Amino acid sequence: MFEIHNYIGFITAILLFQLVPGPGTVAILNATARSGRRGGMGAVLGTLAGDLVYMVAAVSGLAALLTASPVLFSVVRLAGIAYLCRFGWTLLRSTTTSNVQETCSVPSVRRSFHQAFVVGLTNPKVIVFFMSFFPLFMTSTTRPVTLVIMMVHVSALCLVYQTLLVLVGDQVAKRLSPMPQVRLHATRLAGAALIVFGIKLALESD
Repeated sequence: MFEIHNYIGFITAILLFQLVPGPGTVAILNATARSGRRGGMGAVLGTLAGDLVYMVAAVSGLAALLTASPVLFSVVRLAGIAYLCRFGWTLLRSTTTSNVQETCSVPSVRRSFHQAFVVGLTNPKVIVFFMSFFPLFMTSTTRPVTLVIMMVHVSALCLVYQTLLVLVGDQVAKRLSPMPQVRLHATRLAGAALIVFGIKLALESD
């Protein structure tokens, strides 16, 4: 279908990829908890924009440049790791319920988008992932337009899944709103998770 080799396998792989929690998931849930559905959807769009940058980079061959230049790859990766840990530390340093209410006051949708977008760019190895992922579902006769169709599929399925994540996260956040201590610990947990992701990326070999 759509000239995508093993179409069912392609869709399944995208869904399984989404089910594995990562920094983007944490950013979306955190934005939803802080500013409701609007902030959550801003984070979703930021995450999708980050993925789109990597997909376009992979398809256009920019991944080859990064893999051919270890120094450039390391600089991009370390810059992303630094931002990821800094974002996590901002959440982790919340020490009181008043602090978490101040820190988690409703941010603009633009800010939620920006934070999720940058978090989405924290791992340049995603370029390599997409570069190796797409060929699995291509043949020697695959046309360039099929790559565009594949990118649309990835973005559409991610949008549906992440929107559901926002809706569920918003309901959970509303139930926890009368319990500031729980919100405080949830904020700290999100911060710690982002730092752990950053450390994991730093320890991974190039």
